[in-house]
Amino acid sequence: MRLVASEQDNDLTTMMRKLFAAECPTGLVRELGSEGASRFPARLWQALTDAGLFGLAFAEEHGGAGGTLPELGLCFQEAGRALCPTIVTNTVLFGLGVDRLGDAGQRSRHLTSLAEGKLRATTALWAAADAAVQAPGVRAARATSSGAWTVNGTLDWVPDTDLADVLLVAATVDAAADPGEPRRTVALVVDTSADGVGIEARPTRHGAWHRVVLSDVEVAAIDVMAGEDENGLSAEKLRALANTAVALGCLDLVGGAEAVLAATVEYTTSRHQFGRPIAGFQAAQHIVADMHIALGAARLAARSAVFWLGKGRCATRETAIARMHAASACRRVTLDAHQLHGGMGYVLDTDLHLWSERARSLGTFGGTADTAAGWLREEVGLD
Repeated sequence: MRLVASEQDNDLTTMMRKLFAAECPTGLVRELGSEGASRFPARLWQALTDAGLFGLAFAEEHGGAGGTLPELGLCFQEAGRALCPTIVTNTVLFGLGVDRLGDAGQRSRHLTSLAEGKLRATTALWAAADAAVQAPGVRAARATSSGAWTVNGTLDWVPDTDLADVLLVAATVDAAADPGEPRRTVALVVDTSADGVGIEARPTRHGAWHRVVLSDVEVAAIDVMAGEDENGLSAEKLRALANTAVALGCLDLVGGAEAVLAATVEYTTSRHQFGRPIAGFQAAQHIVADMHIALGAARLAARSAVFWLGKGRCATRETAIARMHAASACRRVTLDAHQLHGGMGYVLDTDLHLWSERARSLGTFGGTADTAAGWLREEVGLD
């Protein structure tokens, strides 16, 4: 793993930071989150499409740029710094799912549309509370007459379903769902406007989460990913994909924490008390130093996980460490930032709470720090 960023990495980071600064100011974030407003960032979406974000990590034959997972991670980090709407990152995660689980035809059909910015998507391949739990509560069966599949089940806490055109779902096929079929796991691309798809909002302080009920939803055979010779998707492949989503989410958290730390340093150096900047007081300096140390550890752990995942490893150990560091660091950084901002940190007219709410939401999606500690215990054989 390279610890010093290359010139190409720095150029990519600079480009994405400038793009987000121009197209995703906090004013846009507030506007999209206001009551009755459309949550879809059309102008930002087009700018990201033109910049090639949606196809960055995919093969050139599908309209992509053939980039690496660590390069995509840099984009996720800048997205977190700018509070980029999560429909953007969730669409990219859908693309990663199709790229890793689908066949050549499925990759060609979906990734090309995604790279061109014509497809909005989200995923529900694992439990929201624990990414190690695959295909939670969904069953699929093949309809022998038409060749299509039917899907039934309930998915809770699915992000951005209201904006998504399609949803990538993992489902279990067994005797209870389809007599005569061997037990296996498949992934299906479900049209969110199809008959039998029910979407119920789950109100939270950040983002849009939904309960999705699938009742005899038909999915064409060409949109079913059943693995080689239709023997089902391997648990390791699904876990590696879940780990990838968690690790990229950790970089999103790191980017947000970087923005909070920068804002805190700026505030403490400009805010005067007792005739001097509050940054001049040793107690404040110690707090900022601890924020910086925690953030540095989280950044290194998250980048390490993404690096090894990009090398084809499942990297459960690295992902667990990344989530533990990122979740705890972001909690510490945001809480300390509110303390150092004083009363201003608790006024909704300032922007600090926007990052705190995002950190709280994304820091638990796929598993909290305690959940990740369980992955690590299992990985090293302590359970």
